[in-house]
Amino acid sequence: MGLPLGAALAACGTSGPTRPGGGATTGGGGGGATYWYLSGMPQEGIRTGAVERFNKANPGAQITGTTFQNDAYKTKIKTAIGASQAPTLIWGWGGGTLRSYVQAGQVEDLTSWFGENAAVKDRLFPSSFGAATIDGKIYAMPCETVQPIVLFYNKKLFDKIGAQPPESWGDIMALVPKFNAAGIAPFSLGGQSRWTNMMWLEFLFDRIAGPEVFQAVFDGQKDAWSNPAAIDALTKMQDLIKADGFIKGFSSITADSNADQALLYTGKAAMMLHGSWTYGSMSADGGDFVSGGNLGFMNFPPVEGGKGDPTNTVGNPGQYLSISSKATAEQKEIAKKFFATGVLDGEEVKGWVSNGSVPIVQGADSNFAGSKDAEWLNFVYGVASKAATFQQSWDQALSPTAAETLLDNIAKLFQLSVTPEEFATNMNAVIGK
Repeated sequence: MGLPLGAALAACGTSGPTRPGGGATTGGGGGGATYWYLSGMPQEGIRTGAVERFNKANPGAQITGTTFQNDAYKTKIKTAIGASQAPTLIWGWGGGTLRSYVQAGQVEDLTSWFGENAAVKDRLFPSSFGAATIDGKIYAMPCETVQPIVLFYNKKLFDKIGAQPPESWGDIMALVPKFNAAGIAPFSLGGQSRWTNMMWLEFLFDRIAGPEVFQAVFDGQKDAWSNPAAIDALTKMQDLIKADGFIKGFSSITADSNADQALLYTGKAAMMLHGSWTYGSMSADGGDFVSGGNLGFMNFPPVEGGKGDPTNTVGNPGQYLSISSKATAEQKEIAKKFFATGVLDGEEVKGWVSNGSVPIVQGADSNFAGSKDAEWLNFVYGVASKAATFQQSWDQALSPTAAETLLDNIAKLFQLSVTPEEFATNMNAVIGK
């Protein structure tokens, strides 16, 4: 995390699993537009298909796509942008990294283009534009899929202790001693990975204060982390940890190995807050846990007295395509035509759905009927499309420097080695850096 393109540019989310891949090139060649994106199936095939269909439909306006493995891409795109030699189409996650591109004058302002092409904007989830917007202007085309953070639970374990899923923060705190008394960990957590802990804070900040507190951090306001609502959220977080809310030894469990997911589906932990990308791996690895109807899922519940809208969510509101400001006029026109007619066309939408993902397209739910995952897909679609605010993962929204400091201090907060006030002081020191 905290690398040049925000958190890992993983195929499956903020910090979802990375996938192997090659370095293939596809498409037109010649003097057309260039497009770099991540390799690794099945996502690579969906991206490549969109390019191939566009090239076939536009023989005079070709896109040459080149794929890179995750880590190689992060290094390559940073170097290319620094040398003003970026591809025409720059794939990424928006937020803090996009802000750095904007400040360096490396990407096109697309605000007026979206104004002239309202139909393109209107078919996408409104919430997907937050991470594409810097200082009120749009610098990227939202694309691909939405990945909210979800509260998962094991229905069998709730039945075992005769409890209902939590409807408030008070319910969460009340469930902790009940599950512990039954020898079941209340929550699974891969705490060694640090970003997994961050998801808890993202929701607590939102449910207590709404999105304004973190927005103040993102906007660089002095001492924004010392807001009383932030201290309240950090304190509640440590209250849950001190109450043994998490499985013992959580700070030595990694998310990359999916060990945290296994604790949920093997019945060792009752609940887990995690990215929607974990649904697919739990389906594949958890035996009949998912197919047998034992996995429950819900949006994070409200906090008593909190100001946050309970429809709000956090996570990855989309992936993003920017246009290099150094591209030729012809290349920029090809890129914009791709935005208007190629990105998230009907075939691409079907491809993402068949992969168990929810594309950021209004009405994409019409493709869910008949899917074995229809209940899950409709849930994710509902959360994402109805969210009053969809806040981007903090480690992607912030600059690489601030994100690393954040993850380091979150680990300390969860290990109870810093107080909420010390956390705030440490984070205030990197606001705007």
